[in-house]
Amino acid sequence: MRIRPLVTLSLVAAATVVLAGCAGGSQPEASPSGTAGDLCAAAAPSGDVSEAVTVEGDEGAAPTATFEAPLEITEAQRTVVTEGSGDEVAAGDYVSYALSAYDASTGEQIGALGYTEGELLPQEIAAESPLGQSLGCATVGTRVVAALPSTDGSSPGIVYVMDVTGITPLQASGTDQAPVDGFPTVELDDDGAPTITVPDTEAPTEVQLETLKLGDGPEVLPGDKVLVQYRGVLWDDGTEFDSSWSRGAPASFVTNEVVPGFQQALEGQTVGSQVLVVVPPAAGYGDTAQGAIPAGSTLVFVVDILATQHPAAQ
Repeated sequence: MRIRPLVTLSLVAAATVVLAGCAGGSQPEASPSGTAGDLCAAAAPSGDVSEAVTVEGDEGAAPTATFEAPLEITEAQRTVVTEGSGDEVAAGDYVSYALSAYDASTGEQIGALGYTEGELLPQEIAAESPLGQSLGCATVGTRVVAALPSTDGSSPGIVYVMDVTGITPLQASGTDQAPVDGFPTVELDDDGAPTITVPDTEAPTEVQLETLKLGDGPEVLPGDKVLVQYRGVLWDDGTEFDSSWSRGAPASFVTNEVVPGFQQALEGQTVGSQVLVVVPPAAGYGDTAQGAIPAGSTLVFVVDILATQHPAAQ
């Protein structure tokens, strides 16, 4: 049995939970944007159920939780096992976490994810979300027990042990690389959003790649689901046709469900990198108009690779 990330669960989680990232379409889609709120106040209260769970295991490794089953979970509860010393999570942050899940009726472990790189994408945290109610305004390094009930009685509640492993930067964090002559130039504002200037030359006829920042995170594998920031402009006049920056939230999609040129800018790259890619029509949308993209257009993207989830974990 596989586990779906908490951000996609209601507080009344069903017994059968599935880790299934949303399937990306042919174009990237923005991640859902949470509502700002007081995470400290939103945290579920501690109670007899969450306090009845004993947790053992070192930080950074999957823990073992034991409790006397069955546990009757009638409301969401949350108990801090270990308080971390890192930064405090705030509403709107993209939180990296790991979790182990247990069937409340039997005490058996359902699964564990996030203790190995590339298993879980960071999730945006909001006060009204299950992730927000489970973690509250926890600090990085915190471990909590969260007990979530089922509303309809058709499935047992779930006991989660969750570790807050980090807060994901929403722009590339890699090391600056030397620019390549003849490529479009890129300037970043204070938030990291790129402005792309296209040279007054003929567009290339093959895909061209330039690494602007080199990250030291995990490699993006074929078929990975990625979390990225990106901006796309037309080579002909520099007009923006799509941008996660303009929408105000990073995007998440599977690498093999975007146009081939964009796919080449992702697979084989490392998390934390910023990549510029020039996509000729043959590796883009060809002779078909696509929204704001005229037929036969050469495209220029700047992509910040924030995180990746390998196919096995999807």
